[in-house]
Amino acid sequence: MSVLHDKRILLGISGSIAAYKTPLIVRTLVKAGATVQVVITDAAKTFVTPLTLSTVSNREVLSSFTQEENENAVWNNHVDLGLWADAMLVAPATANTLSKMAQATADNLLIATYLSAKCPVFFAPAMDLDMYKHPANKTNIENLIANGNILIPVTSGPLASGLEGEGRMEEPEKIVAALEAYFLEKSLFFGKKILITAGPTYEPIDPVRFIGNYSSGKMGYALANCAAEQGAKVTLISGPAAGNVAHPNVSVLPVITAAEMLNACMENYDAADAVIMAAAVADFKPTNEIDQKIKKQDGLDAISLEPTADILAHLGKVKKHQVLIGFALETENALVNAQDKMMRKNLDAIVLNSLADDGAGFVHKTNKISFLQRDKHVVHYPLKSKEEVSKDVLNQLKNIFDAQ
Repeated sequence: MSVLHDKRILLGISGSIAAYKTPLIVRTLVKAGATVQVVITDAAKTFVTPLTLSTVSNREVLSSFTQEENENAVWNNHVDLGLWADAMLVAPATANTLSKMAQATADNLLIATYLSAKCPVFFAPAMDLDMYKHPANKTNIENLIANGNILIPVTSGPLASGLEGEGRMEEPEKIVAALEAYFLEKSLFFGKKILITAGPTYEPIDPVRFIGNYSSGKMGYALANCAAEQGAKVTLISGPAAGNVAHPNVSVLPVITAAEMLNACMENYDAADAVIMAAAVADFKPTNEIDQKIKKQDGLDAISLEPTADILAHLGKVKKHQVLIGFALETENALVNAQDKMMRKNLDAIVLNSLADDGAGFVHKTNKISFLQRDKHVVHYPLKSKEEVSKDVLNQLKNIFDAQ
């Protein structure tokens, strides 16, 4: 999932032959999960049709403050558009449009929207070689950059005039990559390495039977996906969890037993800035694993059990720089037990959920949590989807990072 997922992008298109590339820009942004609103000048319609752009964006294309042919037309509010967007991209940006942007000449909807924008504004120039190199145009570009706008530089190559040199608008995929790079750098966990565990562990009784639990892994996977979307480099150590899909930027290490999960955690622990232990590790394992399948007719009088490795306690014992967050699933005395677990295992924080709450815990797509930290008030959250819960947990982690 791209960092552009759920982002709202204003695309301003001005009158250059390079406008023929804009449907691909829109398509690439939409494929990344962004919502794209196109604002087009009248001159740009010579090179690309509003019908094409509305088809790929799934939104009406705006070009004027009102539809003059419609006496009941609604005013296209440039102020609302400027406030709506997470980013504005002017591509192609002609010399004429760059001049209007620099001089605040608001004689069309695109420029009025640009002047109202409260978001970062990117611009990708497109013009002929001599126009691009003209001192007046260079001054306009420098002024725009000085005012905080972000230049997507031109490239060199064949131009519409037949000349060859600087002035070509950057290719659509690289324009979108520039937006992705910006949002990635501004994301919550850019440059952070986060280790997350998910799912159950299975402790074998014989080659076909095991001791386990009902954990689906959904909470751990939601945390991993959300952290990756926010720029983190995520290592996800996952017990057997069917049907969960990891973000392309998440490295998944599959394990089965608690011992395997412990080994994987220790191999990746030193490099981690934070560890979130969302896995439901089996507390016990058979003392002796039976080599052959136990026949039903033979029966089994008892299974001798012993504790599995306490992964969370071990990580807390050897913790150095890491922020360590555990999970506690309780059925009674929830707050007291979670607080005790946090202190005993040397955790920085713990996420409490209770099987007493409808829709919380294993299997469900939802969860209801409380977030506990040392010497802090407990933060209680209502029932939410596990994707929304993961955002709450990661916002709390960001607060811990900021306080360090």
